[in-house]
Amino acid sequence: MTISRNHYLEQRGQRWYYVRRVPSRYRQVDLRRTIKKALQTDSVTVAREIRDRMMDADEHFWETALAEKTGVSAQESLEICRYRSARRRAVAVGFDFKPFPTLVDKEPVETLVERVNALKEDGAKLIDVEAVLGTIEPPRDTIRDAFKLYCDKLSIGETSRKSPEQIERWKSSKRRAVEHFVVLCGNLHMDEIARQHGRQFYDWWGERLRPSSETDHTYRPNSANRELGNLRLLFREYWTYQGDEDRENPFRKLRFKDTPIESTPSFSDDWVRSKILNPDALKGINDEAQLIAYALIETGCRPSEIANLQPENICLDADVPHIRIRPAAKRELKSASSSRDIPLIGVSLEAMKRAPNGFPRYREKGNSLSAALLKTFHTRGLMESKKHCIYSFRHAYEKRMLEAGLDYGLRCTLMGHKNTRPQYGDGGSLEYRRKELLKIAHPLSGKFVQSLANLSA
Repeated sequence: MTISRNHYLEQRGQRWYYVRRVPSRYRQVDLRRTIKKALQTDSVTVAREIRDRMMDADEHFWETALAEKTGVSAQESLEICRYRSARRRAVAVGFDFKPFPTLVDKEPVETLVERVNALKEDGAKLIDVEAVLGTIEPPRDTIRDAFKLYCDKLSIGETSRKSPEQIERWKSSKRRAVEHFVVLCGNLHMDEIARQHGRQFYDWWGERLRPSSETDHTYRPNSANRELGNLRLLFREYWTYQGDEDRENPFRKLRFKDTPIESTPSFSDDWVRSKILNPDALKGINDEAQLIAYALIETGCRPSEIANLQPENICLDADVPHIRIRPAAKRELKSASSSRDIPLIGVSLEAMKRAPNGFPRYREKGNSLSAALLKTFHTRGLMESKKHCIYSFRHAYEKRMLEAGLDYGLRCTLMGHKNTRPQYGDGGSLEYRRKELLKIAHPLSGKFVQSLANLSA
């Protein structure tokens, strides 16, 4: 191996330049792709000293700018700063940073000798020794510390388009896995978590999955796999960020065999027409919750998609009245295929006529909406069985389209599902979509339409 102490340095003629690509994770705060600066010296020793200062300055700028953009404090402990400085220094003197135990246990002896010999040059400083030989102790964050770091910094790309409500739900799922681990194994430092702890967590979930007559609650392998996957991801991302991406993951390949998830039952047509479209069925709850429930019936939308409709995406004056399901600057959809246009027919058209500006009471308040609808449907006997839920409207919509013979591609488009067939065109005009959907529309009585007269959002 040829030792180079001139990383990020280029010589042009007799002069030295600092040349460095901006890391991809900082592109959102630094629009430069490559940094090029003349160092105004022909001395390689002076160039290295200036280069070191510039490296530190760039790293500090990126971290601070990213923190300001995301609203996260850039303050970190001296231990972490010193550790990251050593990693940068190792690169500057021509080596990848590797912890000393890794060099001793997993690298050829020649590698260690090579690093020791390199330190003899130019009278190495303490930071050079710590960097090249990896003797500096890594920061000792606990798993809770690591989870905070992951949420604040390491997942920025994943959460940048989510709404505050979506971020909280996203965090909640992952936080649950961390807290289960802490209860079981303790709030261990990340460098203490070993395979034995991964097995302990796996075995604990195994006991929860075992059928028992002592509890009515049945856990599914899918829930266990989700938590194992969240811990596996946290461990990998944390150590990659710390520069130790080769560390063995204690949760690797720990997984239970998936079981099919029992599908949500759909509301029958008779139930919807006799129970839910009864003029007095939802009378008494707030107007917006009623209108959202009615809007779900003939659109097949997810409740959050209706609750978060923006006024510009409610197109009542169009030749074909319709709603547009679209992501927002701070709210993402479940998937790319969820973006779609749905003609308004029947009860959903009547509901949206009374909510031309959407539903401000429930915008970004999905939990409040779910609580209001679930309480009403359960207390008034509007659930067809114990297994039915508000999502049963969506399943009923899909079933009705299937039984009416609507084209598979059109059904995928209207449901916001990915079409497994090759797709040609745009899925059909709004006129075509409305014509097909009218085949499944529930009939409305004049008494029911009259009952909507005083509702508004």
